[in-house]
Amino acid sequence: MRKSLHRLSARLDSWSLKPVAVTGVSGTRVLLGFVGLMYYVSQYQERNYLFGPDGVLPHDDFTAQLTGFSLYALSPSPLYFQAVYHLGIAVALAVTLGIGGRPGLALHWALLWSVYQRQPGLLDGGDNLAYVVIPFLLLTRCYDRFALPTGVAGRLAQRLPGRLRAVSVPFHNLGVLMVATQICMVYVVSGLYKVMGEEWQDGTALFYIMRVAEFELPGWSHLVYENDVLVVLGTYGTVAFLVYFPLGVLVPALRPWAAAASICFHLSIGFFMGLTGFALTMIACDLVFLSGALDRALLRIRSRLPGTRTAEPDEEGATEAATPALV
Repeated sequence: MRKSLHRLSARLDSWSLKPVAVTGVSGTRVLLGFVGLMYYVSQYQERNYLFGPDGVLPHDDFTAQLTGFSLYALSPSPLYFQAVYHLGIAVALAVTLGIGGRPGLALHWALLWSVYQRQPGLLDGGDNLAYVVIPFLLLTRCYDRFALPTGVAGRLAQRLPGRLRAVSVPFHNLGVLMVATQICMVYVVSGLYKVMGEEWQDGTALFYIMRVAEFELPGWSHLVYENDVLVVLGTYGTVAFLVYFPLGVLVPALRPWAAAASICFHLSIGFFMGLTGFALTMIACDLVFLSGALDRALLRIRSRLPGTRTAEPDEEGATEAATPALV
């Protein structure tokens, strides 16, 4: 009994004192910023037609059907539209580079929500996950890695009261846990929903999906849907992977393999079906399960660079030592 209480107390201490998956959530922030930047840039030439007040969906019609909020609904001025759209590009780039901290990330979320609401017909499903995950990232230390050092965040942090700085670690770990739980829920719900479909039950769903003109990749898709073995394995394998993914990440030895399998799965979706934004958003969330592997990879890279000192495990390996159940 005492040993159990001691282990529980040690876990609580680790949860309160050691941030987990810092590298993973930093990668998540980078990719989510890049997905937003990619969305803005890919539509840049047609921005007036797609999002402008005099485009395919006029401003009055847009505001009439809008059920949430959007910064693009505040004014029908073309100049205002250009300002908001280009601000979105600048903020998305700043988030990708690690500039602006949490205020910049919060602004990125508001601008991304606004542009998604402006033209929902262009969305591929990744937007729904981004809506939920970015607020979770606001709790985390996702600017500790892969960010351009400006020194502003450090100076501001030093001015905060000590008690307020002390709760940053538990809030960070809570944010990581929320991201991990959310991605597991997405997989399980998606898998169970597929199980109810007749095509998924008889092993033919992949055949029909890859023949849809909107998702077909000319010259490649037929190599899959014309092969009965690949269709059956792909259909049943997808369902099994989605349903059992959470079990894989709960086992430390299987966690990197489950995350790597998920990344390969979504890379194939991005390649064959053209759902690039959705695939990258899912991969971004998978990085929280690969934080330990990313730390080790960065250590190896740094150790091979001339004139660099190899960090001690306590500096870079705190992720794995903190909570084996999560990273």
